[in-house]
Amino acid sequence: MRFLVTVILMLITNLPLANPAKAAMPETVFYQPVETDRSITPSQWQQIWRNSADHGVKTVIVQWTSHGGNDFGGTEGWLATTLRLARENGLALIIGLHMDPDYYARLSEIDTAGTQPYLENQLGLSLHQADVIRNKWHLDAKGWYLPLELDDLNFQQKTRRDIIDQQLRDLAGHLDAPLHVSSFSGGKLTPDAYAKWLVSLRKSGIHVWAQDGTGTQTLPPIARQAYLEALPCDIGIVLEAFKQTSKPNRKFSAIPATPDPSYSQCHPVSVFELRYLPWGALLRQP
Repeated sequence: MRFLVTVILMLITNLPLANPAKAAMPETVFYQPVETDRSITPSQWQQIWRNSADHGVKTVIVQWTSHGGNDFGGTEGWLATTLRLARENGLALIIGLHMDPDYYARLSEIDTAGTQPYLENQLGLSLHQADVIRNKWHLDAKGWYLPLELDDLNFQQKTRRDIIDQQLRDLAGHLDAPLHVSSFSGGKLTPDAYAKWLVSLRKSGIHVWAQDGTGTQTLPPIARQAYLEALPCDIGIVLEAFKQTSKPNRKFSAIPATPDPSYSQCHPVSVFELRYLPWGALLRQP
């Protein structure tokens, strides 16, 4: 009997332990390219993507591939190269399009009448960027991500929401893969009105990701919970894996933080973003 107990203990001791980080990691991760990432070598990127796959990541949402006048080197640039490496490591890509660095400033400057021509111009640039990615970068996209984020401050007026909604539907109709957008709440709409807005987009076939706000902490926890709990299960939740350290209206800075999965419930879940994850530490170097 003593021998049997000893054998059982030996077997239990040698069982492989579950890795909590791997078990908790959502299958979708955001990556936000910045120009300093060009210093990462292809072999280092290879390791980053391999570690991502090893931790259960299956899809990478690339925040943007064009930022103002910066296309990150174009067809043979460092961003295009590393995204090809991601594909070689079995990761699917939801590829970000064009981002105007002055997007939020422009929205605050223009009146409602100016909203439509401005957005038409920006979404036209994104549609062009999709063509560049497909035909010049030669990358397959599981989906397309529009980096012009939706919020209930700049789109507090229903007229403005109607304009962006129609523009997004038009853009989605011209793309060859599903359109993804993200949103966040600053507490300007009620939780119910905010949820109805996102649901109307989802019903149009647009994939919507709502940021959980734990990293920016724009809203107190009880308010964040109210907004996220109002969302139906087909709205995705972005778990923020950072804690913002910069002051409002200053250049953004943050440190890594453990994502809060309590808000995810039944929703599709993603994490923002790669550089704040343990195996993305190289991306945090200045």
